[in-house]
Amino acid sequence: MLSFLGYRLFRFFISLVGVTILTFGMMHLAPGEPTDLQTTLNPRVSAQAKENLRKLYGLDQPLHVQYAHWVKRVVALDFGTSFVDGQKVATKIVERMPITIVINLLSLILIFMIALPIGVFSATHPYTSFDKATTVFVFIGFAIPTFWLALLMMILFGVVLGWLPISGYQSLDVSGMALTERLWDWTKHLLLPVFVSAFGGLAGISRYARAEMVEVIRQDYIRTARAKGLSEPVVVYKHALRNALIPIITILGLSVPGLIGGSVIFESIYAIQGMGLLFYQSVMSRDYPTIMGIIMIGTVLTLLGNFMADIFYAIANPTVRLH
Repeated sequence: MLSFLGYRLFRFFISLVGVTILTFGMMHLAPGEPTDLQTTLNPRVSAQAKENLRKLYGLDQPLHVQYAHWVKRVVALDFGTSFVDGQKVATKIVERMPITIVINLLSLILIFMIALPIGVFSATHPYTSFDKATTVFVFIGFAIPTFWLALLMMILFGVVLGWLPISGYQSLDVSGMALTERLWDWTKHLLLPVFVSAFGGLAGISRYARAEMVEVIRQDYIRTARAKGLSEPVVVYKHALRNALIPIITILGLSVPGLIGGSVIFESIYAIQGMGLLFYQSVMSRDYPTIMGIIMIGTVLTLLGNFMADIFYAIANPTVRLH
């Protein structure tokens, strides 16, 4: 087990370094610089002033030198200072991170609680009306773009029906509310973002759970369990589901990057002040330190999700520790 954990940790750090190098390089290959937004539209700014600004940001140095300086700061848990407002990048991320993590955790819980029962029921009742309906749901879930679904939900429940708010994660007067009113207000604001974030995952995980359950149910030990007179719920949920969960755990870990990436879309549409919206605004303003800080945090969370999935996978199936 120790060798297994050591190998996974080695892969963790190698992947982290690789992602930061690729991101840092591609970010600087994109056209435009942070100084362009501050100087191009101002005719009074001279070329010397623009060059001084580049030196202030360290953009006049070679790319590998800039990356080395950034790594030194990150090792000391310093993500630098934002080019836009002069705030510490770590402070901006810490302010935005909680709401993004909450939405993504709620999405994962929703996916697990709904997709797994749907997949199990479809596998144990194949080719029924329910199974066919979930198949249609899967195709719809894969086909609908996230941004389009978010806009549809906003128009239907926010504009036409007026049931749910369409922006932010809390009301302006939330500070004056009682605890129960505040919780209800947060619930109403987060219903649409959480649903939009989880919709694609619901479709994929439910179909994957069905496929795994169908495969497991066909195994000889399931026939033996039924031949011994065990009840169908015991056969399905104690014997079959336990083995079918092994690859599903891995898929849930791999779904974390998609959820974090989707935050950029629904946070921008619903005006939620999270990491996704901050990332979009930083890209538009070429705020390199903030972009790298958010990507670093997102990469660590993604790799941690995969690492935890590997650990749970090894616990559920000890044979993987040999690979």
